Amino acid sequence: MEFATRLNTLQTSIYSQLAELKRELQLSGKDLIDLSIGSPDLSPPHSVKQVISQLSLEDHAYDYTLTRGIPEFREACANWYKKRFNVDLNPETEVLPVMGSQDGLSHIFWAFINKGDAAIIPDPGYPIYSDGLALVEGEKIPLPLEERNNYLPDLSVISVANASKAKLMILNYPNNPTAAVASHEFFQEVVEFAAKYNIVVCHDAAYTELAFDGYKPMSFLQTEGAKEVGVEFHSLSKTFNMAGARLGFVVGNAKVLKALETIKSNIDYGTFRPILKAGIVALQGSREIIDRNQNTYKKRRDIWVEGCIRAGWQMSKPKGSMFVWAPVPKNLKSLSFVKDLATEAGVILVPGVAFGEYGEGYVRVGLVKDEEKIKEAVRRVRGFLTNKD
Repeated sequence: MEFATRLNTLQTSIYSQLAELKRELQLSGKDLIDLSIGSPDLSPPHSVKQVISQLSLEDHAYDYTLTRGIPEFREACANWYKKRFNVDLNPETEVLPVMGSQDGLSHIFWAFINKGDAAIIPDPGYPIYSDGLALVEGEKIPLPLEERNNYLPDLSVISVANASKAKLMILNYPNNPTAAVASHEFFQEVVEFAAKYNIVVCHDAAYTELAFDGYKPMSFLQTEGAKEVGVEFHSLSKTFNMAGARLGFVVGNAKVLKALETIKSNIDYGTFRPILKAGIVALQGSREIIDRNQNTYKKRRDIWVEGCIRAGWQMSKPKGSMFVWAPVPKNLKSLSFVKDLATEAGVILVPGVAFGEYGEGYVRVGLVKDEEKIKEAVRRVRGFLTNKD
């Protein structure tokens, strides 16, 4: 049995090691607090669950839907963007539903990248960016995200040669894994850079509705000229706790969306109709659940960060996302630290190196457990660090 060589390029080794370690610890009876995943543990609004429950009993719910979904969902997305970001979108040509933003982010490469073509990928970055590019055998131009620059890329470090051959640029703010945030000035610089070098910008905006301390993330499309150079991916997974429902949408440049639609129409089909209807209810609902999510994650963030600082582990409070990006204490390698912490304390994090070369020296903490579990995780971390002294 001979497998495709592209499988060798996918980033599976570190995640496989973590999965195996977790399995071994569970079999040994170790009590684990898993803060490695990025999936919300909170529930969607009752109205969303109710729509899915009711409509799934109707016979016509099981008909095919087109790749473009249903008009009402696209209109709800456009209306939500107008209300939230004051961005005008044509629901017929500038909105496309996807089966979760990761689905769209993986397929966008098929629409633009031929074998050997280049894309600019953030490092550290969410793995699907690199893996999606690897699946089409594209060339990766790493874009370093460093603490000294608040994890915003310095576009001036991209050589003219690399910028000229790049066809896509992936960005993500609020960021996973670093939890960094972006400014209007940065996005304006991106638009000018993309226009100069004819690069399509794909902004992953999954975490715009998870922000704290008065910070309000902006949409890339709020930037003048952004719609001419790119698109933005949004997810109902994080905003409305609908991760398992697999529903997101892409907005922006009509030509880009048409190309993505063509790819997807040959790979899959439309999203389950009750899920689309539930998405409409979520988008048209009040901000109550968003406010609740923000308050919940803020409390968890404060418990984790303040507790770790008291334990001697220094880290910053993020303004957005559901993650904390923390430097590894004791000058350890990130994978070694994560393995030791899991084995000795039963707390599982993700080593920064899993997100790229520039992630080494850090770990990502997912704030995906309730407050009592977070407090217990902090107690375990404190004991672990004390034993290391």
